[in-house]
Amino acid sequence: MDVNGTVAEGFEPVREAFAANFALLGERGAAVAVYREGHKVVDLWAGTRDVDGAACWEPGTAQVVRSATKGVAAAALLLLHQRGELDLDAPVGAYWPAYKAAGKEHTLVRHLLAHRAGVPVLDRPLTPAEAADPDLGAAAVAAQAPVWEPGTDHGYHAQTYSWLTGELIRRVTGRPVGEWIADEIAGPVGAELWLGLPESEHARVGRVGPVEAPEAVGGLKTRPKRAVAGAYADPDSLTRRAFAAITPLPDENDPAYRAAALPASNGIATADGLARFYASLIGEVDGGARLFTPETAELARAEQSAGPDRVLVVGTRFGLGYMLHGAASPLLSPGSFGHPGRGGALAFADPETGIAFGYVTNGFRKSVTADPRAQALVRAVRTALA
Repeated sequence: MDVNGTVAEGFEPVREAFAANFALLGERGAAVAVYREGHKVVDLWAGTRDVDGAACWEPGTAQVVRSATKGVAAAALLLLHQRGELDLDAPVGAYWPAYKAAGKEHTLVRHLLAHRAGVPVLDRPLTPAEAADPDLGAAAVAAQAPVWEPGTDHGYHAQTYSWLTGELIRRVTGRPVGEWIADEIAGPVGAELWLGLPESEHARVGRVGPVEAPEAVGGLKTRPKRAVAGAYADPDSLTRRAFAAITPLPDENDPAYRAAALPASNGIATADGLARFYASLIGEVDGGARLFTPETAELARAEQSAGPDRVLVVGTRFGLGYMLHGAASPLLSPGSFGHPGRGGALAFADPETGIAFGYVTNGFRKSVTADPRAQALVRAVRTALA
């Protein structure tokens, strides 16, 4: 596999790991970018633009990044807090009165960000067309009764995070979430990322799809723990119901789906766009604005939730909207914060080393929080810094 792009001196292990992903881990098409102290030190791409095609991946090829979008949505809410427009300790109902229904009147803004709101499921799932309508999505989560008392426990809000965060941003700013992110985050930073893909960008986005992992690498096979496998198999579990809040699953290659703005799941980005975005959260970035003050960056990674996750059925750690380094989602170091996308994408920042990382792929695996391809690249970055 021909690997294109550049690495700065010392970051050669990342190129080697990236090439090995194609040779050993079944990668079809992917890109990885790394910034250090706001300067790009890794910019690599290889393979095909489409998971089922032959056209080459090019500079600027973008992909759907699934839940890696959640980190961008979280930044929007934290920026509103930074500007004094949103109080993290205020009830959600102070901004969104309908949300007080069904025992949710004491839910705080920080509970939404930290997956503590207790509404990871919908009693009546939405169709893809309904999910794309922000009014219908907001009404559904506002009417939903929590499955645990808000603030007392945590569980991954896989799909409902879209309407929880999107509607709160809309209530505070008076603007659609995708438009606000384009104007206040992507534009100032110079990051190639979109929530609600403009028609002008359709041609640069590759087709995504499922790919099977090799059965064994180095003689080792990986299987989920029995409890995790059981939770995904049980249609009545919180796990299945959370991911099925949109039923049937959307076609991620459908232009109508890509044009929608679902902050939990359908952001589209380049690897450089994600890495550049995270670089802007922890410092100055070449040619772009810094988004977070140091105080807000610390707030983002302050642990809010830790321990057994009622949805993912593994131990997870969350700050305010961001996954934190841990066994279920290893990042670069204990101080890292970011977000994976189910089955592939990963993006994060590590303030202690000044590293910002972005990885996108067109081939989605069954992994949720720790894809082996992304993890191989993270280990290579760690080696480069040693």
